[in-house]
Amino acid sequence: MIKSQISNSKSARQDELPHRDWVLLPLLSLLTIALIVGCTELIARRMFSESKPFIPSCLGPNDDSIGAWAIPNSTCSDKKRESEWVEYKFNSCGHRAGMECGPKPPGTYRIVMAGSSYAMGHLMQQEKTFAALLPVDLSRRTGRNIELYNEGMVTVHPHALAMRFNEVIEAKPDMILWIVTPFDVGIELPNHARWIPPDTEKLGFLAKAKYRMKVALAGKSTHDALLDLWGQGVHQFSISAPGTLLQHLLYANRNQYVKSYLMGGDETGFLHTQLSAQWQSRLENFDSDTMKIMGQANAAKVPLVAVLVPNRAQASMIAMGEWPQGIDPYKLSDELRNIVTRHGGIFIDVLPSYRSIPDPEQLYFVVDSHPNAKGHAVISGILARELTSHTVPALRIAAQQQVETAAGR
Repeated sequence: MIKSQISNSKSARQDELPHRDWVLLPLLSLLTIALIVGCTELIARRMFSESKPFIPSCLGPNDDSIGAWAIPNSTCSDKKRESEWVEYKFNSCGHRAGMECGPKPPGTYRIVMAGSSYAMGHLMQQEKTFAALLPVDLSRRTGRNIELYNEGMVTVHPHALAMRFNEVIEAKPDMILWIVTPFDVGIELPNHARWIPPDTEKLGFLAKAKYRMKVALAGKSTHDALLDLWGQGVHQFSISAPGTLLQHLLYANRNQYVKSYLMGGDETGFLHTQLSAQWQSRLENFDSDTMKIMGQANAAKVPLVAVLVPNRAQASMIAMGEWPQGIDPYKLSDELRNIVTRHGGIFIDVLPSYRSIPDPEQLYFVVDSHPNAKGHAVISGILARELTSHTVPALRIAAQQQVETAAGR
């Protein structure tokens, strides 16, 4: 009996780990995790490199009421995680128009395009944007010399556009093309809790974190502040190199992408058949801004054509032909059509065109969600077809004359 107890005691002592192993094993685990994280970070940064923001060097101070404005005759280059290096060149009027501002050439039909980042061609070389491609398509279809002068600019959402619409009128357009996106309708300005003002871009990580915490806590309950900080943390990770890599892997599957997008909360509210009170309020704001915009366009006797360009999730659902109960990807387009036409504008519904496009999510950057080069080409083709198909009288007549000429009448 005594021998058995001694034997068991020796066996237990042999099974015990040396004290140094209790230290080394956790350290090895932490080292392994750090190595995996470090390698992932290096790979992600190599695949999705990013330059410093171009905003401080090309844009002046952002005014929430009128949006951003570009420094006249400025040029700068920028690279986001999913894009190539892109040059942004602004003319003497501060527009990324691909041409100088001033009187239009004789015999030219001038379209002035307004809108925010989609219209400006964010993340795209100017010659690859639909602003550059569309006049070529229209000229070919109509046989006329069509010019498109682009006044699109990041952050110039409907309210800001209404405040500076005189710039559009001053360009003496024959037609105004207003590009609208779901984000434009859903934006609420000022929104300092989400965006860092340009003058803080040069701050270090800790200084930015302190600023975000200060903004999150201002006038909010602790619960709301924590939710805000959590949302900002998730957002910051999503735009980081590892976050971008992870999303590229997860969103390769269309169904997974749509499912994840619909879990996004309030920003997806425009897709719901029953709009929330907040989205109803946003549509009321859009209605008010549209009334101001159309008032100026009507006074100048210039036709205005508005079009809602779908975001990545919208286009995906339309191509799939199915969506969850309570969701309707056409809902926002129907609402905007009613608003625009009620105030005397023309509305183009381009969403049905995405039904026949295979894998339309490939027309957008996966994470950033702005249209890529293929997306811009598709938008140009759809707009050219719609603008010459019984939408704008001047372009319709020109198109019909070309058809009759070709037929030898």
